[in-house]
Amino acid sequence: QVQLVESGGGLVQAGGSLKLSCAASVRTFSSYALGWFRQAPGKEHEFVAAISSNAYSTYYTNSVKGRFTISRDDAKNTVYLQMNSLKPEDTAVYYCKIEDHFAPFLTAAARGPTYDSWGQGTQVIVSS
Repeated sequence: QVQLVESGGGLVQAGGSLKLSCAASVRTFSSYALGWFRQAPGKEHEFVAAISSNAYSTYYTNSVKGRFTISRDDAKNTVYLQMNSLKPEDTAVYYCKIEDHFAPFLTAAARGPTYDSWGQGTQVIVSS
């Protein structure tokens, strides 16, 4: 079973930056697509960003385009989410997910995620 450990969250003022990390305990990490999701207080989980196995493709939800950047380091089995120009509405618990293919993340972006369980996530709080 794949273990995903998110880290890097914290408290930041609006306009600030944070970089989230997600380390995966999986063989052949490079062959998997990775994605970030978040859950704001009182709301459903929502898709944030995804990156394909070869990093050729990335996809973002509209609200974070131009502010967030997803990247990966296959040598470290880690996916990152660089978050700049943070807004109070970015406050949420952030989670990462791993998939065999990129397409499920596009589906999650369009229809909402349908995962049965979530990891511990990492809390991001943006103060105004």
